[in-house]
Amino acid sequence: MTDILHILTLPSAWLALVTLLFLEVVLGIDNVVFISLSTSRLPERQQPVARRVGLLLAMLARIGLLFGVSMLVQLTKPIFSYDTAWLHDELTWQSVIIFAGGLFLLWKSVSEIHHKLEKRPVGRHASRVRGAKFWTTIVQIVLLDIVMSIDSVLTAVGMVSFTEFGYAGAMAVMVSAIVIAVTVMLFFSTAVSRLVTRYPTIQMLALSFLLLIGVLLLMESAHLSHLKIFGHEVPAIPRGYVYFAIAFSLMVEIFNIRMSKRRRKKTIN
Repeated sequence: MTDILHILTLPSAWLALVTLLFLEVVLGIDNVVFISLSTSRLPERQQPVARRVGLLLAMLARIGLLFGVSMLVQLTKPIFSYDTAWLHDELTWQSVIIFAGGLFLLWKSVSEIHHKLEKRPVGRHASRVRGAKFWTTIVQIVLLDIVMSIDSVLTAVGMVSFTEFGYAGAMAVMVSAIVIAVTVMLFFSTAVSRLVTRYPTIQMLALSFLLLIGVLLLMESAHLSHLKIFGHEVPAIPRGYVYFAIAFSLMVEIFNIRMSKRRRKKTIN
């Protein structure tokens, strides 16, 4: 308790909190998009509940990862390696888990795109089928959040000084950042979900975003396992580039939507 009260007087602790909060919010954008798309196929009355339950359980999972940081460090150790004249790789549990998450995102986004293009009829029976997938959707949200949080949790542990803040103080800073970030995501998840559900073009853009994130995770997995092909190591792709591309595409699409609305108004008048 003394450590927690002491860090309230440290400017470095507040700086670490703001930095971690920004990191959690930025890395949580893809989670909000995934949650909005995953819950969009549930009955309308279950969608807000699924978003809240999914985000809250994901928050608890992230906090659990923080307290199990020693286990996370073990995940970064090589479990298998091979070296040939043209291929070198050092597999770790971290790279395997991230690779599985990337494959899952690719499968999920491609199947959703196929579903949108197929235009299945929606009736009472279809509604009951979707309703039966409530807890399946929740489990998918939590598992994907765990996969995508491993890097951010390890980064957070590396950014916060346990020596300066003490164990309790450092954990308080990191847990506070996670709780505030999830609260922000809870606030914006409804607006994002409405935007994704209302405009089909935004839906396809969001699915393309998830597809891109899936490829990014596969590349990240290869980089973490130090995969080398013909002596050239697979590089890491900074997420900032991907987020900028998605933000730019989203901005262009929003401009297109606004222009379409103005055209319709002029046609009506």
